[in-house]
Amino acid sequence: MLISGLALGAVLGFVMQRGRFCVTGFLRDIFTQRSWRGFVALLIVISVHAIGLAALTSAGVITPEYKELAPLAVIVGGVIFGLGIVLAGGCASGTWYRSGEGLIGSWIALVFYTLSAAAMKTGFLGGLQDALKDRTVGLTSIHASLGISIWPLVIALSALTAYLAVRYLREEFSGPRPVTLAPRKTGLAHILAEKAWHVYATAAIVGVLGVIAWPLSAATGRNDGLGITTPSSNLANYVVTGDTERFDWGVLLVLGILVGSFIAAKASGEFRLRVPDATQGARSVVGGICMGVGAAWAGGCTVGNGMVQTSLFSYQGWLALASIAAGVAIAAKLWLKPSAPSLNDVPSTPSTTNDTATNDTAVSATAPVTSAATSPVSLPGSEGAGAAGTEASPLAGAFAVAPVALLDRSVVKQEDGKLKPLGGGRYELDTVGAVCPFPLIEAKDAIGKIEIGEELVIPFDCTQATDAIPRWAAKDGHEVTNFEQTGEAGWTISVRRGR
Repeated sequence: MLISGLALGAVLGFVMQRGRFCVTGFLRDIFTQRSWRGFVALLIVISVHAIGLAALTSAGVITPEYKELAPLAVIVGGVIFGLGIVLAGGCASGTWYRSGEGLIGSWIALVFYTLSAAAMKTGFLGGLQDALKDRTVGLTSIHASLGISIWPLVIALSALTAYLAVRYLREEFSGPRPVTLAPRKTGLAHILAEKAWHVYATAAIVGVLGVIAWPLSAATGRNDGLGITTPSSNLANYVVTGDTERFDWGVLLVLGILVGSFIAAKASGEFRLRVPDATQGARSVVGGICMGVGAAWAGGCTVGNGMVQTSLFSYQGWLALASIAAGVAIAAKLWLKPSAPSLNDVPSTPSTTNDTATNDTAVSATAPVTSAATSPVSLPGSEGAGAAGTEASPLAGAFAVAPVALLDRSVVKQEDGKLKPLGGGRYELDTVGAVCPFPLIEAKDAIGKIEIGEELVIPFDCTQATDAIPRWAAKDGHEVTNFEQTGEAGWTISVRRGR
């Protein structure tokens, strides 16, 4: 039965990769984009989980255990974990599946996440773990405190989720539709490995897989469902000590996520080894450590707490999710900001905006751009970050130097921090090498530095940006004149400013 963990993990990894399913992004968008669309996807996962796990519990198939709430450990751990997932560029499950896309920065984060989680749970940091987790307050679940069945809570949450999902879907389908890549495959291959998966459909599938996971896991003696931190810790312990008792269903689950995401990325042409620079590597190390320590203290990550424990309506799950969101909010405030050079920083070139707007109207969203921007662009070496006189964060020295730095990264880094003019009212914004969410953050900032009717050509290699940039362009009234894949895990999109 252990092999069922590998199989389910492979399906989960495939689904998450194809659906761009990222809880870090869902929480981050609340604070950077003022959008709750992604958070509703998380509520869909929780609601589907809640219905399924409540049904399985009522039928006596599973018997979830509720731990007493350790509020200090959960709050401190959740905030640290939230900071870590922003630094690492993804939560625990996101780091596993993005490793399958070839992001070596995610590999680095994954190593330090597993090692620090193991150190907290079974290693030399165990005493630190116990010091916080032993301070409990006797609370277990919301329904136990109220003295009611779990079902009223399940029904109420599901109704709220359904209302919000319908509301956002109506807004989405009544407005301008985002441009998508031209299909290169047909039939099932197009649907599975090329067509963009809607995040709400992906969330529903993830929720169903989470329900299936629990009885499969329980059949092997592991009374739990989806989980990432403890299995990752067990994997590290098994590799180091050879203790076969650590090699359980959960370990095969996380290994399966890696396998499934690799298969999805290869099938869709989205796999390519991407080596981070020194600053990105350092950020991955710090982020991975924060993830491991934070998740161990909080009793789980965005999967164990944010999807499973919330669906069981445990105090730990909902407090941890709120604390993780607080950590993401702090990180967004500190680090997720492009520098803001003035309009004078953009080189002035003879503008032929009106002619360009007229002549390009026949260009489809899949036609090639006749410029150097249609091929992947090599990332220049590290440059100075931030404008002179800008007040720096205390962490600026650690995270603000490289082309993909989190703080004070120049939005228009080409030619000493300027947009590269291509002529005819067109400019190139090279974001190759930038991790999510920077391609979108930089594009939004740069579009305001060109005139209405002028065009921004954006080469990028961040898979999440294949959805984020076209969606932003449609929502903000900009026209996508070209969108194409230029190679393995490489894309170019051209956006004409509409307002």
